[in-house]
This record gives sequence, C-alpha cells and structure tokens, in this order.
Amino acid sequence: MSAIGAAAARAVTRAAAPSVRPRTSRALRLARSTRTPVAAHQISSQRVYSSPSASNPSTRATVVQLLSNIGSKREVAQYLSHFTSVSSQQFAVIKVGGAILTEHLQTLSSALAFLNHVGLYPIVVHGAGPQLNKILEDSGVEPQFEDGIRVTDPKTLGIARALFLEENLRLVEELERLGVRARPITSGVFTADYLDKEKYNLVGKINHVDKKPIEAAIQAGCLPILTSMAESKDGQILNVNADVAAGELARAIQPLKIVYLSEKGGLFNGDTKEKISAINLDEEYDHLMTQWWVRHGTRLKIKEMKELLMDLPRSSSVAIIHPADLQKELFTDSGAGTLIRRGNKVHINTSIDHFKDIEQLKEVLIRDRASLDAKAIVDRYVKGLQSREFRAYFDEPMEAFGIVLPPSGETTLAHLATLTITKNGWLTNVADNIFAAIKKDFPKLMWTVKEDDENLTWFFDKADGSLSKDGEVLFWYGLETSDEVKDLMVEFTKHGRQMFGDINLESKLQRAARDRAAQNTGSNTAKMPAQQRAFSTHANPLRASRQARYVTKPALSVRTYSTTNPNPPLGSKNSSNSKPSRVALIGARGYTGKALIDLLNRHPNMDLRHVSSRELAGQKLKGYNKRDITYENLSVEDVQRMEEEGAVDCWVMALPNGVCKPFVDAIDQVGKNSVIIDLSADYRFDPAWTYGLPELVDRSAIAKATRISNPGCYATAAQLGIAPLVPYLGGQPTVFGVSGYSGAGTKPSPKNDVENLKDNIIAYSLTDHIHEREISAQLGTPVAFIPHVAVWFQGIHHTINIPLKEEMKSRDIRTLYQDRYAGEKLLKIIGEAPSVKNIANRHGVEVGGFAVHSSGKRVVICATIDNLLKGAATQCLQNMNLALGYGEYEGIPLE
Repeated sequence: MSAIGAAAARAVTRAAAPSVRPRTSRALRLARSTRTPVAAHQISSQRVYSSPSASNPSTRATVVQLLSNIGSKREVAQYLSHFTSVSSQQFAVIKVGGAILTEHLQTLSSALAFLNHVGLYPIVVHGAGPQLNKILEDSGVEPQFEDGIRVTDPKTLGIARALFLEENLRLVEELERLGVRARPITSGVFTADYLDKEKYNLVGKINHVDKKPIEAAIQAGCLPILTSMAESKDGQILNVNADVAAGELARAIQPLKIVYLSEKGGLFNGDTKEKISAINLDEEYDHLMTQWWVRHGTRLKIKEMKELLMDLPRSSSVAIIHPADLQKELFTDSGAGTLIRRGNKVHINTSIDHFKDIEQLKEVLIRDRASLDAKAIVDRYVKGLQSREFRAYFDEPMEAFGIVLPPSGETTLAHLATLTITKNGWLTNVADNIFAAIKKDFPKLMWTVKEDDENLTWFFDKADGSLSKDGEVLFWYGLETSDEVKDLMVEFTKHGRQMFGDINLESKLQRAARDRAAQNTGSNTAKMPAQQRAFSTHANPLRASRQARYVTKPALSVRTYSTTNPNPPLGSKNSSNSKPSRVALIGARGYTGKALIDLLNRHPNMDLRHVSSRELAGQKLKGYNKRDITYENLSVEDVQRMEEEGAVDCWVMALPNGVCKPFVDAIDQVGKNSVIIDLSADYRFDPAWTYGLPELVDRSAIAKATRISNPGCYATAAQLGIAPLVPYLGGQPTVFGVSGYSGAGTKPSPKNDVENLKDNIIAYSLTDHIHEREISAQLGTPVAFIPHVAVWFQGIHHTINIPLKEEMKSRDIRTLYQDRYAGEKLLKIIGEAPSVKNIANRHGVEVGGFAVHSSGKRVVICATIDNLLKGAATQCLQNMNLALGYGEYEGIPLE
C-alpha cells in the first residue's frame, strides 16, 4: 500500500467509522488447495447498514489535505469541484479485475476510501477471471475460450457465481473496515440475451442496465459494488466479461471518468517502451492503428475505448491506471496512467478570409476582455491580421482558439500571441490538441505569462527555459544555440514583456515580434489576451501534455490558479550554455567539499580542474572519475596567476569563515569577472554580492551575478520555513535548530565528538549566532535562533514558533506555503512534521507541521534540511548552474 493510501486508511478509519458496524458471517471459504467444487458450498450473509448521514466536513478536509501530498491544493480543489459538479452516480465507473482483488485489495480499498470521504461515489464493477481459472484447474476442469470469450457451462457458471459473491463480499468488508459504507449489488442491474448459446453457452450480451439499485445505494450513502453477472428476461444467470459490463454501465450512466484498473498501470509504446500518457482519439487514432506494436490486446483495447467514448459526452474520458496511482490520476494535472479521450479536430487558418463568420471570430477574441474599449481593440486587432502572416488554431465551435505569429526577419522564433479557452474547451481537452499542432508547426516558440499566474508550474515543466522580470515570465522552447538564448534573456531582462505593450524593444530576436504585434493592432496596441496561456508538448503525440484537462471557471484565456511565488524556478531544462565550465575548488577537505565533488562528478558540463587542500596536498582525489586530479596547496599568488591565465571559469571557496578574502581579492584584482561562489559567511552581508538562495531570491539576479554568497544551512531552512508568513507576523519568530555533528566540521571538538554526544544534545551560541543575523537580515525582520547539535551525522531539524498578528487556521497556512512554493523542485510541503532521517542524504527541504495554537494566533512549523547538501553543496551547484548558464537542477538528483 502506498504511503498516501496508508494515511488514508488511518484517517478515514479514525474520522468516519459508521455508527453501526456490519455483522457478517462468511460461510464461503474457497478451498483452492482441494478439488471440492465451489458450487457445492452455501452462502449465508447477514448485513446491518447504518442510516444515511451527511458527510463529515472534518473528514473531508482531512482527506483533501492528504490528497494535497500528491498534487497541489489547487489541483485537488479543481478536480474535486469538477467531479462534484455532476450527479453522484455520474462521477466514475471503475472496473476492477480479478488480479487487482487478489494482489492489491488494500491499496484499492484505501483509494476508494479517499474518494468516498471527499463526497464522491464511484460505481465499482469487478471480475474474478484469474481466481476462476485457478479454481477450475484445481477442480480438474480445463477452462475453455472461444475468440477470447470464456465458454460457460452450468458447472463453470455455478463456480463462477459463488466466486463472484465471495470476491464482492471481500471488497465490501475491506471498505467497511476502513469506515466506508459499501453495498454489494450482485444482481438486478444487467439484463442480457444469450450472446451465442450454441457457441458460448451461458454467456450474456447486455441489452439493458437498470440504474435504480445503483442510485438507491448512493442515495443511502453507500458505494455500489457490482459483479459482472447478468440475468436473462427468464431469470437465467449469465456470465459477462467485466470490461464489457463496465462499458455498458458507462453508456447507461454517462460518467465523467471510466477507470480500468490494471497491474501494468497503462498502455505502453512498443518503440520507446514508455507508458503512453494520453491518447487523443480524434487526432491520433488512425495513425496509432498503423503502428506495428498496436496489435492483439492493445489494439482491441484502444478500439473498444473509441467505440465506448463515441457513445459518451466529449467531457468523458477513459483512464487505464494501477490502483496505487488512482488518486494521482484523478486529482493531478500530470495523471499517472494512460488517459484516452476523444479530443477535437484542430482546424488551421492562415487568412482572415478563411473564417466563415468574422463576427464569430471577434466574439471569440473579445470573450476574455472586460475593458470598455474591448470591441474597438478587437476590431483593430482583426484588421491588422488582414495584412499579416499568422496561423490560427481552433476547434469547430471555437471553444479553444490560438494565434501564432510565424518567425520573420532576424528572428527564428515564433510568437504565441493569442490564446482563449472556454470552460467546455478545457473539459473536452481541445487545448492539448491545439498545442500539439502548434509545436508540430513551430519548433521554436516564445510566450510570456504573468508571474502571479497560478499555472506557472505547468509552464516551467513544459518549456525549455524561462526568465522572470517585473512581474512577467518569459518562456521558450526549441532554441538551439546558447547565443539565441542569451540574446533573448538579455533583452527580456533589459526591457521586460514585449508582446503587445507600448515599450520599445530593439532586440534582434524580439524586434520582429514587436513589429508584428504593433502592426496587427494599430497605433494603440492591445494585449490579446491579458493573460496568455502557452504550452509546449512532447514531440511524440502519444505523450502530449495531459495538463489542464478540467477547469471550473468560465471563458479563460489562461487557466489561473493563485500562487504568490515571486520567483518561480527556471527549471532543469533552462540552459543557455552547452560548453563545459572549468571549476576550481579551494578548501576541498571538509564534508561539504566532498559532497560537492560528488555532485560535480555527475554533472555533464562541470569540469573540475583543481582542488586545493593544505592537509591533503599531493594525494589523489577520490570520488571523481572524469579526470585524474591531485590535491594542490594553492596560494593566493597561484590563484591570481590562474585567473590571469583564464584557466578557471568558476571558483568555489569552501573555506572556514574569515579565510577566503585574500583569494577573492586576488581574483578581483585581475578584473576578468569569473564566477566566485563562497560557501562561508564572509560575504553574506556584503551588498556587492548576490545572496544565492534561489527559492527566495530573484533567479535572474543570480544568473547575472559573478559574486555569489552561498547561504548557511541553518539559515536556508529557517528562511524557507518563515518567509511565506512574514506579512502575517505578530511578533518575533523563534527557531529552535538541531544539527547533526557534521555541521561542526572535521576539526575535532566537543560538538563533533560522538562519545560526548551519545545520549546528549549540546546547545551553543544561544544568542547572536551568525545565522541569526543572516536569517533576520534576509527576511527583513528580527528572528531568534537557538542552535544545538545532536548525535546523528547529517541533517537539520528546525522547530519554528511564529506569532501571528491575526487568527489563522492550519489549513489556510499550509495552503499559503503550497502556493508560495508551487513548482519548487527542491522544496516539499507536507502535512505532518518532517523528520531528520527522511531528509538525510536528500537534496531538498521539507516543511510541515503547521500546528496552530488554540488562540489561532501562533503557529509552529517544522523544517528539515541536509546541511551538507541543500544546506551547502546542492545549493552551491544550483547557484553555479544559474551563473554559468546551465539548467538550475542540472546534476542534482531530483526525487
């Protein structure tokens, strides 16, 4: 069972136990080790159900909070709102195979418990094929199949019927053990004719689905659990394939989701061996069916899914998923299995004259604008397009509409100028189709998004690179050379957003885009739309983005979700440099030096040339296999000479406090401005140096800097743990910090003496510690810091007491943190207090706890960090990557 599933089981069992526990007698025990026919057993079962009751709001809040561990609060709330927008029975039909019941019963039950305790009622229909095969073989009966359909004689049907009742009861009991009321529905739903009595015997073809038993169960507050058995009009029990039963049930119910649980967790591309993330049938079906690997079961499954979806609304979709990933599939943008949907055909126009109805076009363009002069702006915009080259992408009803200005003049970049999507456009996923078409036509694209746009994390995942300035984020994909990226970044940094604004931009990469925009809109330029949604999709159409499948707001140009993060990550692909950088490490003996050497060894473009250590001079460097390196004892003069010769691109100072200044002065005297990263505290208060905490400091400032002071380990975790609440402070925060003894360095002292630390904790520098000054200076508010050292080797735990100026709830504070750090790859917000043993040897920070005092005006937050990694070496590599033009997370293992 997954950690999320286990947490769900505990939460719902505690919070929502039924008022009357079921009393069940299970006489049926299938003796699989014997040859006794199961049909000879009798089944007796007595159930007492509790009366229906309203869902417990506190339980719902608890489960929503747990769900937030697999996705952002925004994603969970968005999908939950969508799923509850229809009648309860129209949420989802979930088909459960026999193997899932045998091997993953607890995982399945905990996933269903999650759904039920947020007010959702999936309809479950299950089979038991593998169990039936085993029982038949053990009973001396060889299973018979014709065209993949089980031939079902009376003896086989008797065994199957008893087995289905047993498996149904097992699932019901497991759900009720978790506090979920479930109702077994083993007959009365499916009516069938004989499929072909002579050929298949007692196998049915469903001709009617009676929804009343299902609706009654949901009305009573129970999850309906169905078997895939049917009855003829004369009352004869007939066997029906569970996939077929689920499909016919879906046709009758018309649900938003049809979920097929599979141990494989999805469909796989035979060429790449990768799981197919999404299939848009309208666009991809014909091509897909020509692929050599789409055969046998895969071909049949895709064909059946198309036939099913053709009978359902476009808002419906099929998911093939492992039960352990059910929550992630349903409640996150990225999903986890294979999503199959109809999608929409994308039309492309290259001239205003190609539009049949110009007034309809104008209505589409105006629907996102609320200004009084919107109509006049749109009129000028359309008039400008009459004489300009463009490509418009849209579906037939124009639920989604985008305009791209092709590259021209000196730029090779296309420019996404307009994108507007209605609510229904999101629900039918046409946006994904449009952007697959855009990327197919334009291998290089640029766009901008407002920095407070709530969908920033999606943009960062999909773009090749990004840069933020003055409330705007520039994104791009497809740039091939570092010069292209450099020019684009420099001009954007200088001049900001230049899509449809009035600022003059004279960049060779952006001038053409500016000119086109100005000409298209006349003298009074317009933003069309005010917020743009721009996407890039994977080259393989089968792996096209699955983001933004649903939205609950009307007619948006960009799907907006709140995040106050002023400094979004540049992303692991944000690279403007493809050449190796020569690195010198001064002070490589300590723990941090060793950790950094290991990271540099993994980095594809960091070329470590020199390591300096007085104690280790002459010895071979271990743990670095790119080249043979011998420790040197580099003097200040040696460093100055190497800088004059241009032998080093980046200097890393891993020296004790107060030692590195002569080396820095020597480099400064040369005046070549190679990059220096200082891991000591010597320059953390120097305004001429850039403070290198990417999650809180403007990343573009770090990218442009040549003198970067690496933050302290204690200080990094403390700042990240406090920063979102600075505007809400009602007093001085107090940080109680405990570090492993590696934080005391390698020089012997009582603070790194294991015997002295055994059964002990040592407090030190209880006031005015340098990290106290650092935290306070960077946050702009006084913070008290009380450090301690304990017996473990590496890892820091902070318990942070924060007074609040107004009453706040734990849920709201946690949401504040999730929104603030949305998209940060090295920062995880969790519900419970994080533990040191879970952060040691990992490269990020965990923040959790969020315990609010009964007064509502004090919160205790906990933060953990590995002092040698994110507290030092990992953060150093982040800063090196940014300053040297590589992706911020290049060389850093991301979990």
